[in-house]
Amino acid sequence: MRERLWLWLKRLWRRPGIRISAFGSAALLVALIAPLLDQSLPESLVDRFSRDAVLPILNILASSMLAVTTFSLGIMVQAFRSAAGQATPRVYRLLMQDMTTLNVMSVFVGAFLFSLASIVLFRAGFYGDSAAVIVFGMTMICILMIVVAILRWIAHLSQLGSLHHTLTLVENAATQPLKQLVKTPNLGARAASDAPRAPDGSEALRSPRSGYVQFISLAELNTQLEEQDATLWVYTPPGSWVLKDTPLAYVEGASDLDALLENFTLGDERTVEQDARFGLVILAEVASRALSPGVNDPGTAIDVIHRIERILWQFGQGMSDTERTRDPDFERVILGTVSADDLLHDGYASLMQDGGDRFDVMAQMLKAANRLSKSDWPELAKSAQQTRESALGIIDRRIDDPDAVKALHQKAKET
Repeated sequence: MRERLWLWLKRLWRRPGIRISAFGSAALLVALIAPLLDQSLPESLVDRFSRDAVLPILNILASSMLAVTTFSLGIMVQAFRSAAGQATPRVYRLLMQDMTTLNVMSVFVGAFLFSLASIVLFRAGFYGDSAAVIVFGMTMICILMIVVAILRWIAHLSQLGSLHHTLTLVENAATQPLKQLVKTPNLGARAASDAPRAPDGSEALRSPRSGYVQFISLAELNTQLEEQDATLWVYTPPGSWVLKDTPLAYVEGASDLDALLENFTLGDERTVEQDARFGLVILAEVASRALSPGVNDPGTAIDVIHRIERILWQFGQGMSDTERTRDPDFERVILGTVSADDLLHDGYASLMQDGGDRFDVMAQMLKAANRLSKSDWPELAKSAQQTRESALGIIDRRIDDPDAVKALHQKAKET
């Protein structure tokens, strides 16, 4: 339950409405506690910073922040829709979790609510003369936060909605679950390749709904299995699509299947919390759209090739680290591993099909495969060599110019 609760809390915090509401609530709370902090203020401050000195500033903040917030919301939505149209609809949810945008919008809304609440409390007689000093100090802090937020917003607007910014967000999202796999091999479960197969008499753990497996609470699942002296074989790792009443996993020795089932989080969309392949799929979709006849942007496809290459190279370095921990944390859970073949297929298969008739795209594809074939992780090196051979097969079928085909075959031999 703890892992699942933490997952939902993180998801809520990344939602724009929740995050902005939290900042706004904090601003209202600050406005309400001001009278409680005025017990030991010197008279000189009370005389200098009266309500007449504070109210004009609050009025300016309230009116200006409402306009700034409304304008910024329109810019944000327009930029995100434009980015999703250029790239792929799958990036919209990632864009909505852009921390810089959410933090700036939260400061604007919080400043508006603080100034509005303070004006109301002044007019209602809730604030005394000494409380005005506290409100003035809080207002100065609020103005400082607004200045910093505006400067960040100006810098951020220069790239918000651009394809480069979108690709960077997707690349970062794709990197995180792979880093987790390096740190915690196989998410801490036993690899299916190193464990016996599920026995014939094992009982199926059936999905309560149709959807994607988004998250598996492995720690709590393992604890429950230990209590029941059972073993679980997960046949649907995160990212898998399942239908209602079809098996999610098979268990041997368990008595409470409903309790085990609660550790599986399913949803209508794939997410990147534990799905190490989804980020690469999104990057490949961006490249495929860029290569479509209506867009015809091979430069973006080449950029994606290099980003995927960078992700896989870093992952290969982590997987080949001799000091990397390989012992499973959850002995009772058996889960299939994410292979280098899967990652290369997700990243490059559709890209090679859509760009197989372009010399510039396939040349960069061959160079990327050559470089990845030098990885210290043997599995990645072998898969990269197979990808290179697949690329050459596509080139032979799709490119009609014999000289171009010969040149690409020559590039395939270059190291």
